Amino acid sequence: MSNGKKKLNHIKNSKGDRLFLFIVYAAVTLVVLMCAYPLYLTIIASISDPYDVYSGKVNFLPSGFSVESYKLVFTNSAIWRGYRNSIFYTVVGTAFNLLLTIPSAYALSKKRMYGRNLFMTLFLITMYFGGGMIPHYLLFKNMGLIDTPWILIINGGVSVYHVIVTRTYFQNNIPESLYEAARIDGASELRCFFKLVLPLSAPIIAVITLYCAVGHWSSYFSALIYTHNQELQPLQLVLRNILILNESAYTDALQTGDAELIADASRQAYQALTMKYALVFISSAPMLAIYPFVQKHFVKGVMVGSLKG
Repeated sequence: MSNGKKKLNHIKNSKGDRLFLFIVYAAVTLVVLMCAYPLYLTIIASISDPYDVYSGKVNFLPSGFSVESYKLVFTNSAIWRGYRNSIFYTVVGTAFNLLLTIPSAYALSKKRMYGRNLFMTLFLITMYFGGGMIPHYLLFKNMGLIDTPWILIINGGVSVYHVIVTRTYFQNNIPESLYEAARIDGASELRCFFKLVLPLSAPIIAVITLYCAVGHWSSYFSALIYTHNQELQPLQLVLRNILILNESAYTDALQTGDAELIADASRQAYQALTMKYALVFISSAPMLAIYPFVQKHFVKGVMVGSLKG
């Protein structure tokens, strides 16, 4: 018995195995550093001296500690308004996405559903063909949704990809025998959905929730096209406008040829650079804070929902 253990330990501790483990750990470490460094650089650049950031002196450690960028950001009332709007769009929009996606996927997962293949085909067609931006704009205008907060919630209410992933999860992880047992006990289709399917679908619901939330939080193009009222702008569009205004101010100063104006605009441009890093971190922080709480369900839901079937 002892000889067998020694042989097994010898195999595990062979040079080839140790070399393989070293390569795996080195590759994983490299990937982690590649993913973590941009976030780290964003943080240290946002608290460094603007001129040092502009000069490229900030690479691994902050230089000339300064929180002026954060002061400028948080004293801007438009930032807080954008935060409020983005939180509203993200929470309500994600709830609306789930309301449409989960029941649709549940219905399409039923092989006995009449016209299931036809509905699935119609869903798939929309993935490859669309009317375009102008027909969308005219449609929303006729519906009276332009320049309203609801346009940013209703637009893109259903993602066919999310429906397919959720449908696959239902088909591969909830056996038909459970439905049959529930029906024998007198459960209706709605009762099966709320009492059986939803409690067993926490992983995929977490995945779709995260996908939808990140999509709403990061979106700015829809607001740029369909809203004109600054009171309705989400955070991402507010940040975009701030950066554009800072860059255009520097360009205008250069055209005047006034040395004092140019010097002042240069300082603002340097400050705008660190503000950009601060804005990136501020806008990313909520999603970074949410992800650890759904990571376990996220990994499980992605693996089961998209790789099987």
